[in-house]
Amino acid sequence: MTKAPRWFTDALADKPRQSSVEVEGAPINVLEWGEVGNPGLILVHGGAAHAQWWNHLAPMFTHRYHVAALDLSGHGDSGRRERYSHELWAQEIVSVCDSVGFDRPPVIVGHSLGGLVAIQTAATYGDSLAGAVIVDSPVNKPAPESEEGRTGRAFRAPGTYDDLDTALTHFHLIPPQPDPDPWILDHVARQSLRDTDQGWTWKFDANLFTHTLVAMNEQLASVKCRVAVLRGEHSVVVPLYSAEYMYDLMGRVSPVVTIPEAHHHLILDQPLSFITALRTLLADWEHSVPFERRD
Repeated sequence: MTKAPRWFTDALADKPRQSSVEVEGAPINVLEWGEVGNPGLILVHGGAAHAQWWNHLAPMFTHRYHVAALDLSGHGDSGRRERYSHELWAQEIVSVCDSVGFDRPPVIVGHSLGGLVAIQTAATYGDSLAGAVIVDSPVNKPAPESEEGRTGRAFRAPGTYDDLDTALTHFHLIPPQPDPDPWILDHVARQSLRDTDQGWTWKFDANLFTHTLVAMNEQLASVKCRVAVLRGEHSVVVPLYSAEYMYDLMGRVSPVVTIPEAHHHLILDQPLSFITALRTLLADWEHSVPFERRD
């Protein structure tokens, strides 16, 4: 394996604090970095992912922010539910913000499914947020075809394997894209598995997408805080026409930033460019007044 660069190993060496908060009967796993009392930044992973997708990124913001990441219910080391919804996941995010002690409205950053949950959170609880950053999460014009079958099938019936090494060979990104650097992919893959009596298997609940593949058009149009979109230049999930539609829904006053050479999983394949873009956006938000959104 190619040797990981210093910035990556230093980030992983900054071990997060771990805690748990119960929300509607499910324990929600929480990771924290940085000093309590600093402005809050909460990170939300994508579908079938987990909070440790942010391990190599979160320490890059602790010079200014108190950073938290959670495993949404049905993911990672959090509890499972009989039924999932964006509204309930948004409630989990708000509860985590309270549990870690953010003393002022935080900024929420969500990737893929996490970005859709961030939109729901901004629409429902936006008065309690300083902003929402949507990272390669699709909001498209209504169409007769549905993505439910294609996306749902991709995550059904996760396999079980006799040993960790065998399980690791089955880890792949959805949708398919060129693999990120192996030191990033290996770290994420290892944290995505758990050892059970039957063998090694993935941490996510296969029923995650049964009721959660819903359009978020109205929610994005009604967010109650600042909002921005970051997308990958080569993303098949948020192509340019989708980004333009989202720009319209946001009142044409919120930025849409394209990360060069990035695909959908841009927090893995272009992490430093993502960090730079997000740091720049956050710095601007701290020193500017938002435009009033028009209807």
